Amino acid sequence: MSTKEEFYAHIEKGYTTKGDFITMGAAILDGETVTGAHVKVPLKTLNRHGLIAGATGTGKTKTLQVIAENLSDKGIPVLLMDLKGDLSGIAQPSPGHPKIDERHEKIGLPFEPKSFPVEILSLSEQDGVKLRATVSEFGPILLSRILDLSEVQDDNKLPLLDLKDFKKVLQYATGTGKKEFTKEYGRISTSSTGTILRKIIELEQQGADLFFGEKSFDVEDLTRIDENGRGYINIVRLTDIQDRPKLFSTFMLSLLAEIYSTFPEQGDSDRPELIFFIDEAHLIFKEASDALLDQIESIVKLIRSKGIGLYFVTQNPTDVPNAVLAQLGLKVQHALRAFTARDRKAIKLTAENYPISEYYDTKEVLTSLGIGEALITALDEKGRPTPLAATMLRAPMSRMDVLTDSELVSVIKNSKLVKKYNDIIDRESAYEILNEKIERAEREAEKESEKELETRRTSSRRKTTRRSTRQNPVIKVLTSATFIRGVLGVLKKVIR
Repeated sequence: MSTKEEFYAHIEKGYTTKGDFITMGAAILDGETVTGAHVKVPLKTLNRHGLIAGATGTGKTKTLQVIAENLSDKGIPVLLMDLKGDLSGIAQPSPGHPKIDERHEKIGLPFEPKSFPVEILSLSEQDGVKLRATVSEFGPILLSRILDLSEVQDDNKLPLLDLKDFKKVLQYATGTGKKEFTKEYGRISTSSTGTILRKIIELEQQGADLFFGEKSFDVEDLTRIDENGRGYINIVRLTDIQDRPKLFSTFMLSLLAEIYSTFPEQGDSDRPELIFFIDEAHLIFKEASDALLDQIESIVKLIRSKGIGLYFVTQNPTDVPNAVLAQLGLKVQHALRAFTARDRKAIKLTAENYPISEYYDTKEVLTSLGIGEALITALDEKGRPTPLAATMLRAPMSRMDVLTDSELVSVIKNSKLVKKYNDIIDRESAYEILNEKIERAEREAEKESEKELETRRTSSRRKTTRRSTRQNPVIKVLTSATFIRGVLGVLKKVIR
């Protein structure tokens, strides 16, 4: 057997799967694609999370697109965080190209241009299905993680829908309602509430006031299947919040927490329920507090039992904390660049995270991969790492470009979810309830003040009356009966 034949058998054995799978491409040996040596990922292990990494321009976004398309074709819904705005083209078929045909001939797979069912979602003022959640649904523990506070709970059962509700509660707790809150919780420091208010204002400045509110998004709507049995690809447009990582983290954690609390336990299922891709994942970890990182790590560990797979897309694996990296089953590593000593160190660390291979010098391969090529290792159906394979990846079946404005309008116009979620609801909540309480307290205080003033006036009048009826000592003498009789006696003598 030649080395090429041995390698083919090595790949064929390592990537054999009894269940359903998606095909990533064909393995490469010594710079040549081994046609038919297909690198497959079992659907059964896709809820074990993953990483797509590589330098700018090496093909990460196209790899994400390929995986999302193949999942949709298998009836598995997908959620994509689109920070660069270059994924909407999934809604249109690829125009094709001779280079794509050449690539697929090498891989040994047919190429079929396709469009996919797409839902455009929005966290900001951009067009699309509005994603919202109430403060109460967000929960005290998660909110405290985002604001980097101790855990708190609203025992007054006030409907906290948006940030103005939250701010009103804090203002009420240190103002009109201070006695009420002190009775329940003890003394509330104004400096503490001031700190919380400042952090809420920071969130508002990043646009979170658009996220907190009603109508709350039902995460079950992320798992829709179209009439042809294909999973919807839900694309969250985030191009205008790249510079607002706090808002991005707030949204992502809220969504994951809601999914975890809503979806049932899946056990050892043959396919995931939903796959969640987080592009530019370093934005989540860049400014996260220790408490927030702990929360992310906990969710990554637990959520796979619900059939949810999380896939982080970033430039370098070192962007992802080790505790999270250790949880990832599928690793797709595009080329890295070795321009500096720091780059070379990062490449060495990256190579150590992959299985040892008798066919590759991993450090060398990492710097020599071409565009649309990647080192891949996954988990087989028994949860074991598959052999490391330098892979020529298949091309996306959909357009590798954005939708035109008219195409985007058409997708949004035909969306059933836009009609469901885009009417803003502003029902009575903590803001209105506490405003009414404050106004009532002010009216009562005003009445009490008027009553007190009237009491003082009445008291003053009584004192005046008492002073006017009390006789002056001189007058008392002059009006006494003895004095009058004496005067009358003198007058009688004078008259006589």
